[in-house]
Amino acid sequence: MEILAFSFMQRALAAGVLIALACSVLGVFLVLRRDAMLGHGLAHVTFGGVALGLLMGVSPIWTALAVAMLSAVVLLKLRDAAGLHGDTAIGILSSVGFALGVVLASVSGRFSVELFSYLFGNILAIGMGEVWTSTGLAAAVVAAVVLNYHDLVAATFDHDMARTSGVPVARLDVLLTILSAVTVVLAMKVVGLLLVAALIVIPAAAALQVAANFRSAIFLSALAGVLSVVWGLWASYYLDLPASGAIVLLQALLFGAAWAAARVLRRGR
Repeated sequence: MEILAFSFMQRALAAGVLIALACSVLGVFLVLRRDAMLGHGLAHVTFGGVALGLLMGVSPIWTALAVAMLSAVVLLKLRDAAGLHGDTAIGILSSVGFALGVVLASVSGRFSVELFSYLFGNILAIGMGEVWTSTGLAAAVVAAVVLNYHDLVAATFDHDMARTSGVPVARLDVLLTILSAVTVVLAMKVVGLLLVAALIVIPAAAALQVAANFRSAIFLSALAGVLSVVWGLWASYYLDLPASGAIVLLQALLFGAAWAAARVLRRGR
């Protein structure tokens, strides 16, 4: 409990837990839909939004959010209009977005510590304003999933059947992609844009190894995400490790434990 005596650690825990919760819940849908790399692609695009914010002298989180959400819609249009597979469209858009970020950062001359904090994460430097922003955005993501839960489940397991049954599949695709963009922006201060996909994918992948049903997969994914942030911050404080790396490595350990448990359970049957 010693770490809770510091205000910066209190802010990091509050924001980290909320962000991990949102990322982990959304990650279950993305992994099952085989859109796991969506977060990785949007993270590259978001780098362009961060560089744009630094160039304009405004808060990078808002420019990153605007660019990420716009790119999410463009990604869907590119995939549908050009007839490209999802991974191809993500590859094109992420490369262009990251290249644009490099150019903008070079023009602004602000390859600074602040820019690197968005690339590699700096959860211990989160301010109170960012905590409130994270709270609002994370709550919006979870609320959107809860309100559309049954339709999202139907579209996740059988896209064509859901459309035939009258489920607004196109609207849900847009919703999930935009929610992914929001979670990427949320997570960039926790683990950085270079590792943001891990916060979305690994807890979900671990949960799906051992979950008995869909609801338990969401619960276990959220639990894995939250525990990795709490333990990662603990390791960062007591072992003098970078918080972002510690969080992701702990997620990898949780995935390994879940995979091993799943193998044991299969052998027992």
